[in-house]
Amino acid sequence: MFVNREEELRFLNGLLNRDKPGKAQFVLVYGRRRVGKSELIRKWAEQSGLPFTYWAAEKTTSSLQRRQLYARIMGVDETDTPVFNSWSAFWTAVAPTLVNNDHILLIDEITYIADADQGALSALQHAWDQHFKDSNLAIVISGSQVQTMASLMYGQSPLFGRLTGNWYLRPLPFSCLSEFFPNWSPTELVNLYATVGGVPAYLEWLDPNRSYINNLDEVLLSPGSMFLAEPRFLLYDEVREPRTYLSLIKAIGAGHHAFGKISEKSFVNTSNLPFYLHTLNELGIVEKRLPATVKPNEESRTGRYHLSDPYFRFYFRFLDPLREDLAYDRKRVFHYIQDGLNSYVGTTAFEELSRQWVYHQSRQGKMFEKFEQVGQYWSKTVQIDVVGINWKHKALLLGECKWEKNPLSVNVVKQLINEKTPRILKDLDIDQSEWRVRYAFFSKKGFTAPGVTMAESVNAYLVSLDQLVIEVP
Repeated sequence: MFVNREEELRFLNGLLNRDKPGKAQFVLVYGRRRVGKSELIRKWAEQSGLPFTYWAAEKTTSSLQRRQLYARIMGVDETDTPVFNSWSAFWTAVAPTLVNNDHILLIDEITYIADADQGALSALQHAWDQHFKDSNLAIVISGSQVQTMASLMYGQSPLFGRLTGNWYLRPLPFSCLSEFFPNWSPTELVNLYATVGGVPAYLEWLDPNRSYINNLDEVLLSPGSMFLAEPRFLLYDEVREPRTYLSLIKAIGAGHHAFGKISEKSFVNTSNLPFYLHTLNELGIVEKRLPATVKPNEESRTGRYHLSDPYFRFYFRFLDPLREDLAYDRKRVFHYIQDGLNSYVGTTAFEELSRQWVYHQSRQGKMFEKFEQVGQYWSKTVQIDVVGINWKHKALLLGECKWEKNPLSVNVVKQLINEKTPRILKDLDIDQSEWRVRYAFFSKKGFTAPGVTMAESVNAYLVSLDQLVIEVP
């Protein structure tokens, strides 16, 4: 199922209309596994109206790879292809076919080619210089090993300086989930986002004709489910020391977010920890969060590390602790998830979507200020779910999120205004008389009448779940 990707398609379509530096294009598309790279580039090529060749490399010998690609380009049976002793000889042989007419060449999983032959990328670079850069050929190379693919843009890569464009493909935004599950309620969609995020393959593994809870029980937790093997599969494909990375992810997934605590719980020395955390950040698995009030380029020792990939976060919160039970007591795992799901969704997906709502509304000019930063805030004295700040214009938004069975009460409103606000202002050394301070409240089950009355008396934003689901991009 192909959903969204308008921005990516605009980028790729724009390549075909370029005249500078030349008509030929050499583009890199990369991103984590399951994110939809192959489907994107094939969909684009199909829509272009141009003849195209798509080939996905396999983990095999370079000789066999060359035969497979030659057969695909020339439209012949693999048994009828010549044997090429090098990639240079291969490109020389296929160049006349590729350069004579407009053509798109899609080479997927190019890292498998580089792994099989260390000279493969250099041969591709020479082929570009000698045969393709002055032609009408568009070459798109794609791959899933994020670090390796990103390194193709660096100075030490043979392809450095040859690429005419690159795109890092990210998971789909929350707004796309309803296209996969059109009959699901807003609550189910937020639960889904907290569980698998916007990775297209994960969404397609689930059954839109079942409820969220039924999918959780009968699909995600079923014996042999791809979901259960996915985190380790991804890590073992990306890093050389998967056990070390697993220990770090387990520590963070268990709720240890401070640098020192992660080192202690994972048994990774603090001197080595930055390297591993940096790698996990590049892979999109871990992120370092700072309070939203930390000014850009300002040094801060208050950073916390969180799992940024929703499925990794869900897996290491619920499944990994009971991994041994999955094989013989699946119901125990299911009930364990059910017991903790509400609290988990509230502190992860619902808070994140609320911050996205503030950011988007601010960018659209629909709030009282355009915030420089949107995030959360924590200190020794106070924690606030949603914070938007503009230091230049002295504007501050403070927000609370409640993912509970009952409407948001007046006590929550009072606590944010009368207790939490003075604490954050004191932390930031802000004089409230010189700043515009506004409030926002986000609630799964709406608001009590007294809560609405008090919130409206301070001109606060009241955002229901239905409104959030519609307005978050």
